[in-house]
Amino acid sequence: MLTNEIAKKANVHPNTVRLYEKWGYISPVFRKQNGYRIYTEIHLKQMYIARLAFNQEFIQNNLRKMATNIVRLSGQGNFKESRKAALTYLQFLQSEYDYAKKAIQISTNIMQSNTSSPLIFTHKMVANHLQLTEETIRNWERNGLFKVNRDTQNRRQYTEEDVQKLLIIRTLRSAHFSLTSILHLFQEIEALEHGADIHTLLNTPKFKNEFYHVTDELELNLKQAMKDVCSIIHILDQLQT
Repeated sequence: MLTNEIAKKANVHPNTVRLYEKWGYISPVFRKQNGYRIYTEIHLKQMYIARLAFNQEFIQNNLRKMATNIVRLSGQGNFKESRKAALTYLQFLQSEYDYAKKAIQISTNIMQSNTSSPLIFTHKMVANHLQLTEETIRNWERNGLFKVNRDTQNRRQYTEEDVQKLLIIRTLRSAHFSLTSILHLFQEIEALEHGADIHTLLNTPKFKNEFYHVTDELELNLKQAMKDVCSIIHILDQLQT
C-alpha cells in the first residue's frame, strides 16, 4: 500500500500516517528507490491500534500515557507486551468507570441526607482511597477547591464529607473540567448559598445540571474507551498468530 491508500483505509490524513511512523506508532516503513513508502497489513493494523487508543481523550491518572504506551509497543512490533499493556489499561478504565458511578451514587446519597460521619482520614489514606497522588490533592487545596481542618501538629484531617467532595472534584477533572472551572462553579454556588456545606452545594440546580451532565458524558466516553481497547486486544491477538 502507498501512503494515500493506507491513510484512506485508516480514515486519516496522509500526513498523520507519516507522523505515526516518525513517532514510532507504526513499524519502520520500507521505501522504494523513488522514495515511495510501501506499507503492509501489519502497518494498517498498527494504525488501527493507534486510532482506537486515541479515540477518547482522558486527563486523569495518566490514562493518556498508558494508551500511548500500548501504541508504542505495537509500533516496535512487541505485540505481546502491547497486549499486556492493553489489559492493564482496560483494568484502569474499568476502575475509572467505577469511580464515576460511585461519585454519582454518593452525590445522590448526600442530597438525601444531612448526616455527617465522625470518621477522620489522613492525607495518605485519602490519596490511596481515591487513587490520586498526595501532591494532586495538595494542588487542589492550594487552588482553593476545598479546605481541610488540621490537628495540633498541622496534619490534615479529612472527614467523610471532605472525601466525598474530593471524589466529586476528581470526577469533574476526569470530565475535562479545569481547576478554574471547578473553582468558579463552587464559588458561584457558595455566593448564592452562604456557608454552603456539601449537602447544600449538591442540591443547587446549577450543580445538578453541571455534574450529572458531565458524569453522563464521562460514563459514555469510558464505556467507548473500554470497547475500543477490547478491539485493540483483538487486533493484537491477530498480530501474534
